[in-house]
Order: sequence, then C-alpha cells, then structure tokens
Amino acid sequence: MIKFGPSGNSDSFYEQGYKSSSQMPAWLASMGLEAYEYSCSKGVKVGEATAREIGLQAMENNIFLSIHAPYYINMASEEAEKRENSKRYILETMQVARWMGAKRIVVHTGSCSKIPREAALRQALAILAETLELADAAGFGDIHICPEVLGKQNQLGTVEEILEMCKVDERVIPTIDFGHVHARGLGILNSEEDFAAVINMIENYIGKERAKRIHCHFSRIEFSRGGEKRHWNFSDRQYGPEFEHLAPILVKRRMEPVIICESRGMMAEDAVALKKIYMEAREKYE
Repeated sequence: MIKFGPSGNSDSFYEQGYKSSSQMPAWLASMGLEAYEYSCSKGVKVGEATAREIGLQAMENNIFLSIHAPYYINMASEEAEKRENSKRYILETMQVARWMGAKRIVVHTGSCSKIPREAALRQALAILAETLELADAAGFGDIHICPEVLGKQNQLGTVEEILEMCKVDERVIPTIDFGHVHARGLGILNSEEDFAAVINMIENYIGKERAKRIHCHFSRIEFSRGGEKRHWNFSDRQYGPEFEHLAPILVKRRMEPVIICESRGMMAEDAVALKKIYMEAREKYE
C-alpha cells in the first residue's frame, strides 16, 4: 500500500510543544500519514534506547520507518579512506535501522567532480557490493539500501546511475527524488508524460514489480545552472515539480511506493497535501 510521510520533523511539531522524535509516529498518525524518514544526515548520533523507542512508537501507530544516512557518504571518492568510511557510515545507519525496526536506509552516493563519471560509477558500484557483503555478515541483510537520485550535476546520482546500482543486488531499492530529477535536468518534469518517462526507465531497468515499490522523495526545488539550489514548500508555487502530474501514474500503474516529503519546515503538512492529491487521482482513475 502506498505510504506518505515527512523527512524529519516539521517546525509545527516543536511549536506545539513536542520535543522528542519518539513522539513523531503518533503525531503523524493523527494527521493520517503512514511513513516517517528519520534523519541521520549530519551523523549517526541517536542512541539505542531512543532508537528503540521510536521503533516501538512507529509499530504501535502503523508508521513505516526509513532512515536517511549521513550526507557526507561518498562511495565514489578517489580517496580510499573516504570510501572505507562510507561503508562504515552505512553500516552504522543499518545498526540504527535494526534498533528502530526500519527496513530502508537512504544513501547519497557521492561526488564525481574530481574524477570522470564512468570511473566514479565503477568505484561506487564496487563499494556498494562490498557494503552489502559486510551488511550480510553483520546480520543486516534484510535492511534495504536505497541510493538516492541527487540534485546537483557534479554529484553521482542521475536516474540511470542509481538504477545501475540497483543491478548490484535485487535488495537495493532506488530512491527517486523527483525534485532532484527536476533540478538536475534544469526543469524537465512539467507534464504527466515527463514523469511517465522516468517511471518507464525505472521499469526497464529493474522490472515492473520492483518498480512498484520504489522509495520516493518529493518537494518543490529551486535550481540554478549546476542543479539543485534549495528546497521549498508546496505554497511556493513558483518552483516545481507538480505532484498532480505524478499521482495519476501511481494510480494507473497500481504502484505502491513510499513517498517522503522534504519541504522546508512543513514536510508533514505538505505530505498530507501530497496524499490528498493522490486520493483525488485515485477517485478519478480507479
């Protein structure tokens, strides 16, 4: 079943007096949401007790958990130490996922600003394969690594590159960030046909069944010549892309992704808006 939720905690969560992320699952459930992406983007700092409490609350409130691994992971680095550290950061995130009962971790693949894209991709593919072996040895084999489409053109992370990573192992799930697709393409998602072309590519690479359960990020994004500049909210309508173009495709193809909203400060509220658009499309097309 399709699930909607935020990445991180909305400003309103704290404004209403809440303090701990362990309170997020119940808060999200009260809004009619079904997913929560916990952020370790600045480092894996959450303790075991807190992680287990978040997991318990998520289970009690039927909230699907994912975790965003540290932003500074760079599987494509030309420096061996950074590649080794990247494997360690992913495994540390998987340990937190185990404590929480989360089944997906979202991973940035890194930069290709200093080496050719082809070499960067080969490097990342090798590191991903090694990380999966280490994860299996550590007992984390049931936790999905979800490499993310990135928004800047000097980053390794086009749709094609991420889908190549998914060929390393069937357990690897792509994180298709449609805002990033739009930004690195300098505004390429402007119609249902544009979104369908992305979905078609995913299906061609990994098959229709795997494509049905992809991980997704969605928000409005400002971009410049180099791609992504900053995330905005759904009320900032001068920026794209529009979820109204994607929702009919999800309905018509009976897709069941996890849709995580990354709006600035209003991610939960905008996740509710995404769900509303999807439900309207379902009424229209089913």
